[in-house]
Amino acid sequence: MPRDLRRIAGPTPLVRRLSVQSVLSAFGDGVFLTGSAVFFTQIVGLSAAQVGLGLTVAGVVTFALAVPLGKLSDRYGARRVWAVSSLLEALVYLTWLAVGGMPTFLGALIALQLVSTASRAARNAYRFDVFPRDQRVASNAYFRAARNVGYTLGALLAGVALATDSDEVVRLVPVATAVLLLLNATLVSRLPATAPQAEEETPVEQAVTGGSALRNRGFVLAATMGGVLSTHQVLLNVVIPLWLVEETDAPRVLLAWLFGTNTVMAVLLQVAAARGVVTIADSLRAERRGAAFFVLSCAIVLITHDTVGWLTIALVWIGHVTVTGAELFQSAGEWGLQAELSDPARRGEYQGVAQLGFTLGSVWAPAAYTYLAMEWGTPGWLVIAGIVVVAAVVLHPAARAAERHLAREGVVVT
Repeated sequence: MPRDLRRIAGPTPLVRRLSVQSVLSAFGDGVFLTGSAVFFTQIVGLSAAQVGLGLTVAGVVTFALAVPLGKLSDRYGARRVWAVSSLLEALVYLTWLAVGGMPTFLGALIALQLVSTASRAARNAYRFDVFPRDQRVASNAYFRAARNVGYTLGALLAGVALATDSDEVVRLVPVATAVLLLLNATLVSRLPATAPQAEEETPVEQAVTGGSALRNRGFVLAATMGGVLSTHQVLLNVVIPLWLVEETDAPRVLLAWLFGTNTVMAVLLQVAAARGVVTIADSLRAERRGAAFFVLSCAIVLITHDTVGWLTIALVWIGHVTVTGAELFQSAGEWGLQAELSDPARRGEYQGVAQLGFTLGSVWAPAAYTYLAMEWGTPGWLVIAGIVVVAAVVLHPAARAAERHLAREGVVVT
């Protein structure tokens, strides 16, 4: 690997291997995500309402089973569960070729969501286990940058397929995804099974504790507040694009530049945003910075309703840059808190709880934020900013409560 590419991919061979895995996984996901709307409506023959209903039902099922799926990693090993679920994920994509109506669509979608949830929990648990404490957040930053590269490649490949305007070519989209994810599963299965760093943890850190991770109410609340703070994605992907089209005089082509800017910033700046985030205090500081950028973005975008021409274009672009800043810092803080506030003996279960809290904190945001911004205007944007400020404030005592819970169970958190 060329020297410059090694520097971008990560500082160690294992980080680079996992960065390649991140690109490959996101490449496969990105291909299908980009072409899924056309595939479901034109190939499968579903209506938009049916697709939305299926996603909702699958989301409810996944929400109910997130914690049990996370526990699989603790029982069978994070790498093993990650590899098996990645393989099953690839195979489920092949079943899309046999989907012919709502019942089969719903079955395939639920299966995909379940194996993806198990895979995500196992992947995160493995990443926290495999690296020493001072490298966990920094390594995740490389992986997130790599995933953005993968999603971009996937979107480009799917775009080529869609440009052919051929149903036969579009039918190959899930096949392409399956092939890429099969390669991903192979790569995951060849990762180191254990981490020397994990073996060097002190006995008190390795202590097996009793009870469910759900009993750590501070962690549940912190995960929920983290979900609220992660709603910067709703601003990026839903609210700001709708606002641009409906409430400003900015040209619609600006949307392409906005998403392009976000991708470039995520690839180039995520590692820098995560630098120095190790402890709980570091993580909370990063979360505060993310919240500050979130609020700043709301303040900038809301005034574009009354601006014209190039000023509108510049302000919308700056608003997108600042909300991307929220994304970068909040992600770093979230990784740090999840790594530090999880029982090392039950990281898979804690990842399941984290997904549960994330859903509670964010599932309502698309409808609520869209309504607030589009119907209330300036007051609505201020309410959105206020929600974020409250979440950032509540996150601090929640994290400290989670820390005290672990201490009572014999797990030391620095």
